[in-house]
Amino acid sequence: MADVVVDPEVPPDDAQLLRESRRVLLKMRQGWAPEPRRALSSAQYRIVAAFGSVALFGMMAVSGLVGRGLGLLMLVLLGIPMMIVLFIRNDLPDDDEEEYEREVYEQLRWYEGRYVLTEDLDEASARLLARAQRAIAVVTESRVNAEGLLDDVRNAVMLPAQEWEIARLLAKLSALRTKHRETVSKGLTPEVEAVAEPLARALDSSEEAVLARVEALERYASNVADAERAYQAHHQIEELRGRLHQYEELVAETGADGFAVPELERLAQDADRLEQALRRSVTSAHEAFRYLDP
Repeated sequence: MADVVVDPEVPPDDAQLLRESRRVLLKMRQGWAPEPRRALSSAQYRIVAAFGSVALFGMMAVSGLVGRGLGLLMLVLLGIPMMIVLFIRNDLPDDDEEEYEREVYEQLRWYEGRYVLTEDLDEASARLLARAQRAIAVVTESRVNAEGLLDDVRNAVMLPAQEWEIARLLAKLSALRTKHRETVSKGLTPEVEAVAEPLARALDSSEEAVLARVEALERYASNVADAERAYQAHHQIEELRGRLHQYEELVAETGADGFAVPELERLAQDADRLEQALRRSVTSAHEAFRYLDP
């Protein structure tokens, strides 16, 4: 199951960034925001400090405030740590990661409410979304869709819209259902219980409505799977049919006509039946698709 479901209306590049930035999105969900940008990174600060120390003692040595020998010694002693900071200790990846997260945050904070994380769903809702996504995968990954036997253009628009709408509704349902259970678990007076019961039924009704959407997707996927099997069988029969003359030649040369000819005739009949079955399956898939239209 996809970890992040994105509103199809989000621009493609930003949608891809959302899908790839689940870890940052989870941190944002928990209230994280990057600290204000510092003038210097930690690594840069150490480098500047090292340079400053070396420069200070160098100036002191030149000006005679300390002995020339001691000044040179300090230059060496402080120059070595400076070189370690510059060339051996490499804290820049941490800074790069922090900067990357800052850029992601600045770009994606405008899309709150336009994506759903699996962590936004309770267990029952996560199962429903997984069912919807499996059904969509059956359709989009099928050869009959790739070959244009289905309405592939509408599939490319409608199916992501269906996935998003199901995920969005399930996220709202999960959040409200969690709060409802927390309230009920504290114990209710009879007066409050009389109000809470119909609200619980409203949650159940909402789940049933989303379930109906998922089942419509699954019916469509089932019809597409039937068409896929008919399509595959039809092409296999056509491959055999294309070699039919070779079989006829062989049985004629071997004198096996009496046994094989009926089988060869049945092969041709099977090809015709499979072609009709494929057409019926595709028609059924089109009919099932109509129920997904808003």
